[in-house]
Amino acid sequence: MSTAPRDRFDDVPHDLTRVGAHRGPAPRGRGWVVFAWAALATGVLVAVGLFTLSRVDSRFSIELPFGSSDSAAGPAASQSAADESPAITEPGSVDPAIADALRISILNASKNDDAEDGIATKLKDAGWNISGTADADERTSKATVVYYSGKEYEGVAKGMVQILGTGSIRLSSAFPGAPVTIVLGDDFTPVG
Repeated sequence: MSTAPRDRFDDVPHDLTRVGAHRGPAPRGRGWVVFAWAALATGVLVAVGLFTLSRVDSRFSIELPFGSSDSAAGPAASQSAADESPAITEPGSVDPAIADALRISILNASKNDDAEDGIATKLKDAGWNISGTADADERTSKATVVYYSGKEYEGVAKGMVQILGTGSIRLSSAFPGAPVTIVLGDDFTPVG
């Protein structure tokens, strides 16, 4: 094996503490700076994701601790607002902010075949947006129930019970396909 002739770079002075820039000592505290930036980026991504989810899915909402006009009014005002029950909603009086997302599905859980078709036609003629009708998985329900997925749909659910002439309302996320789902029971008399 041949060796290269020695030159001035082969002799390293004893007073030199490092050889090459890549071998320099790392600055102190650099790990904390990297961790802080990573934590900040994670927090921002989570906040943006939750905000986007609250805008896309009407069943998910985030109450912000600042900027809310209800919190400025005090606890007495927010308590009286919580005690108020929404009035029955007619098709033309639905809040425009929720009207686009308002879909009503009808499931027949009664023993009466095709009971959902007559009420679907009646609701469509009245101006409601019916997203679909079907038979329920089990057709043994005794009572009609109108399920609504958010407080803003409570008035609509009450209106549906009034139109049906029977039933009760229940806040539930059991039916994610539509904000309001009517499950017809044996107490419902089909529209003739």
